[in-house]
Amino acid sequence: MDIALTNVHLDLGAGRRGTDMGPSALHVAGLVPALQRLGHRVASVTSLGGPSFESASAGDQQARFLPEIAGIVRQLADRTESALAAGQLPLVLGGDHSVAIGTISGMARHLRRVGQDLGVVWVDAHTDMNTPASSLSGNIHGMPLACLLGEGPEALTTALTGDQPALRPEHVVLLGVRDVDAPESEVVRRHGVRVYTMSEIDERGMATCLREAHKRVSAASGGVHLSFDLDGVDPLHAPGVGTPVPGGLSLRESHLICEWLSRSQRLIGVELVELNPTADVRNQTAELGRWLIESALGRRIL
Repeated sequence: MDIALTNVHLDLGAGRRGTDMGPSALHVAGLVPALQRLGHRVASVTSLGGPSFESASAGDQQARFLPEIAGIVRQLADRTESALAAGQLPLVLGGDHSVAIGTISGMARHLRRVGQDLGVVWVDAHTDMNTPASSLSGNIHGMPLACLLGEGPEALTTALTGDQPALRPEHVVLLGVRDVDAPESEVVRRHGVRVYTMSEIDERGMATCLREAHKRVSAASGGVHLSFDLDGVDPLHAPGVGTPVPGGLSLRESHLICEWLSRSQRLIGVELVELNPTADVRNQTAELGRWLIESALGRRIL
């Protein structure tokens, strides 16, 4: 498989500095050689980034650093759209989760041109469906899924995908959710995406939830994208994230998601986000991130 790898050095969408260094930590963990050992060819490596907190103004406090983030995700959308058109798998390393606006918008644009649509498995402790009106912080990394469903600032919605949202809610599944802002809950219910909370996963088991999720996302004709926020994993295994929440996915549950998607042969894109090396312990979370990407792209136990 040919892979178009994009590093997105971005932390303007988060409330804590450091995720801009996430891609570098994954490279230190040996990601590219690991992909090559699996038989993949890294066809290109591109890096995107913007100004730092120190050199930019937050601007609108309900959508902080909006112009800067919009510029980066616009470039990223062009990159993922071109990768799919060239028959390559877009692999995006973040960066805070606002990068998903660009990753998925570009993929959706390409698929729309050929009469297809995109399914998304979104792994996260949070639903990421705030809007500027509902957000308690104004941090855009809490808004990307709402934007992709058509609800958010124009620069992050119609400016990227026109009058049709990037995603249809019936083709989206969230896994590992356990921390949702009260005003955000109404946005989630209104859109009707399928949310598997940690409580439901605990009660019913990950395998059962994944079988259901597979039916939902596979209804999308163009394939499935994995958007994996490392804060979906329990901080015991992934301490190096921007917004850790106790009680998350276990090591094996996290790998099962990736292995299941790999076996489905429907996976056409992967992004791994919210790795924050400033909070990590001896690059432990970056090592986990590399391992999860390997699982999604074909690594097997036997």
